[in-house]
Amino acid sequence: QVQLVESGGGLVQDGGSLRLSCTASGRTFSNYAMGWFRQAPGKEREFVAAISWSGGSTYYADSVKGRFTISRDNAKNTVYLQMNSLKPEDTAVYYCAADDPAVAGAGTWDYWGQGTQVTVSS
Repeated sequence: QVQLVESGGGLVQDGGSLRLSCTASGRTFSNYAMGWFRQAPGKEREFVAAISWSGGSTYYADSVKGRFTISRDNAKNTVYLQMNSLKPEDTAVYYCAADDPAVAGAGTWDYWGQGTQVTVSS
C-alpha cells in the first residue's frame, strides 16, 4: 500500500505564494503519474495539476495556469506544487494523488493523501 503525505499548507495573503509537497512511500514512485486536486467547502473535489512519471508532461486546470507549477523529484519520492499569485478562491484542502499503472491501468487515481489546508486571505 502506498502512502502519500502532503505538507506545506497554511495561511497566506492574497497575492502570496506557497509550496506544497507530497512524499510517497514505496519503491516505485517513479512509475506513477502524480496529481494535485483541491476541495473547497461546499464544492466538489476538482483537478488542479498533474505530472507524468518522468516529469516530461504537465497538465493544469485553466484556473491555475500561469500561477501554479507542478514538479517532481523521483530521487526523493516527492511531488511539489508551487503556488504563486494566490487568490482567495484558491482556498481549499489540497490533496495529492498517484496513478499507479500496476493497479488498474493508467488513468485512474489509485492513492490519495490526507490533504493539507490552504487558506488565502483577502
